Amino acid sequence: MIVGLIIACEVAFWVLLAAGLAFRYAFRMPRTGLALLLSEPLLEIVLFAVTAVDLRNGAEPDWRHGLAAVYIGFTVGLGHSTIRWADARVAHRFAGGPPPVKPPRYGTARAVHEWKVAGRWILASVVSLALLQGAVWYVGDAGDAGSLRAWQTRMLWVIGINVVIAASYTLFPKREPESGGNSVEKSVDSEADAGTSSRQ
Repeated sequence: MIVGLIIACEVAFWVLLAAGLAFRYAFRMPRTGLALLLSEPLLEIVLFAVTAVDLRNGAEPDWRHGLAAVYIGFTVGLGHSTIRWADARVAHRFAGGPPPVKPPRYGTARAVHEWKVAGRWILASVVSLALLQGAVWYVGDAGDAGSLRAWQTRMLWVIGINVVIAASYTLFPKREPESGGNSVEKSVDSEADAGTSSRQ
């Protein structure tokens, strides 16, 4: 049931996002669109409540309860930036808004951008860790919390990986190629930027 609810929440997230942007820009009903976008957190509240009730009713904590906590955490950490990313592109495409700002590619500005991206992922992981720890305390000695602890370990890995990625741009900043650089360098830079976009 919990896995099905997680899938339903993910589908509903994108449906509400599409509907909110459609009402905001296509139908010229910004208040309705904003209301739909602001209703997104209700999905996580429902998932949290169902997971808590399931544990309270004596369900043995397993990977599904851990996944629910992680899903909520990542929605908190990354949901707003996802909505903002989509809103900027829809506004530009259908409402004459300014083109989306591309992330900086070189030097200190790129390092700062990477730390901001890492910060969102770290926030998502920290929220997940907190929810998982809450579930561990909630279950107490009555159940096996091993699967919840395993999810906490994964979140620590996510934090570590993002710190390493951001730190690499600080310690080894990308330098802007000299004018007339070859096409291979430009291709590599483009691929690197594409990879960064996927982490936002």
